Amino acid sequence: MALLATSAWLITAAAAQPPVLLLMVPIVAVRAFGVGRGVFRYVERLVGHDAAYRVLGESRARVTRRLEQVAPGGLTGRRKGDLLARLVLDVDAVLDLWLRVLLPVAVAAVTATATVVLLTILLPAAGAAVALAVLVACTVVPWLTARTAQRAERNIAGARGEVAATTTETLLTAADIVAFNAVDAVLNDFSRRDARLAAAERRSAWSTGLGGGLLTLCIGGASIAALVLGSTANITGPVFAVLVLTPLALADVLGGIPAAAQLAIRVRASLARVQELLDTPEPVTEPAQPVALPTGRDLQVRLLRVGYDDTDVLNGLNLDLPAGSRVVVTGPSGSGKSTLAAVLLRFLAPRGGEVLLDGVDLAQLEGDQVRSVVGLLTQESHVFDTSIRENLLLAQPGASDLRLWKALYRARLGQFVENLPDGLDTMVGEHGARLSGGERQRLAFARLLLAERDVLVLDEPTEHLDEETGRALLADLFAAAGDRTVVLLTHRPELVPPHVPRQEVCLT
Repeated sequence: MALLATSAWLITAAAAQPPVLLLMVPIVAVRAFGVGRGVFRYVERLVGHDAAYRVLGESRARVTRRLEQVAPGGLTGRRKGDLLARLVLDVDAVLDLWLRVLLPVAVAAVTATATVVLLTILLPAAGAAVALAVLVACTVVPWLTARTAQRAERNIAGARGEVAATTTETLLTAADIVAFNAVDAVLNDFSRRDARLAAAERRSAWSTGLGGGLLTLCIGGASIAALVLGSTANITGPVFAVLVLTPLALADVLGGIPAAAQLAIRVRASLARVQELLDTPEPVTEPAQPVALPTGRDLQVRLLRVGYDDTDVLNGLNLDLPAGSRVVVTGPSGSGKSTLAAVLLRFLAPRGGEVLLDGVDLAQLEGDQVRSVVGLLTQESHVFDTSIRENLLLAQPGASDLRLWKALYRARLGQFVENLPDGLDTMVGEHGARLSGGERQRLAFARLLLAERDVLVLDEPTEHLDEETGRALLADLFAAAGDRTVVLLTHRPELVPPHVPRQEVCLT
């Protein structure tokens, strides 16, 4: 603003060819403002982005901590892709809040006020006209922009989460989709969701254009008003030029106001989705004063009642799991096998009854204490897109290669890895795509063995495996478990080796 006002004054005054000494101060001022504009814009960007990214990092860490606290029991029913969209895209709204909403409004408020004060000093009537234009540009224009875009902006966050969730699920199940010849149906469903998002974004873009046009009218009107009022006032030529040209620079200052008002709606919707995640109640309450972890490893389940929402999945269940025992829990899908696993690992709190570890109720222990004793192998134990070594080291960072090989051989995977060209440094691909289903499960089991848990909960470890592979895997899992307690949750009990002494419990 200062650069344009000083330049207008200097050019107009120089046209009268006064002594050059009278122009030295504005000449130096123009140079200073010209250089300062780039310097201060750079500083603004640097400081603003530094602050915004620090807030973003803290916000994302806060959401990640909350996910850790409520997962998995508190996230039932939520789609993985939607959770990913909330963690990444919706949390990114913090950046928009600071850089595209609050900062432009603050800059516009300070700069526009200073401009109006300057023009009022030069010509009160012109200052009043520009003040009116600024008021309309900062109130009516953003209100109209936000009003026309309100529904679209509210829909964008949800539609974007739907597209992200559908994309994630489609990529994860691509092989099955092709196998069942469902490609066209899945793509049509994706196209419908994407069309809804695109329609909302087009509506939002239309509102953005409306706001830009109205803002241009306000700024142009302010300049014309200054032109008319200045032409009839008793002022000098340089002052007249400042009155007419200076309002035009407000277009750059106020240009972000309509977009900020519009974006504020989207940011509010995104942050509401993040807050909903932060407000998710914890499925397990940690004790205020946890007791010491007992030395014994006997587990007892007494009259257990547990479920989700208003439905009980398990009611009145009793189990005795002596240290070193083998227990096979069977039942159809939905009978509560995975729910029992969640309770044993203290991912889910019982509604009634109790689970005792050496006579101590798990409710008196911290979740991390329980999980230092009880380990879990699921049907989809995650294998990261990195090397075999790095996947194993997750269980025990800093473990020697000797310990890694020992765990692999106990899981009956050592010979296979030894024959690979890169050995432990072999990359397994995304979700272990370069391994077979049985090899992935053995790798996950080797990681569980390396974690040295005394109670091993195996939740459908043979799912998605053929009968021969599943039977061989279970035989190796029971053999490698040694004197650990093993709780096998499965709907395929016929795969359990007949020579394994075990207690069988059926959930109905």
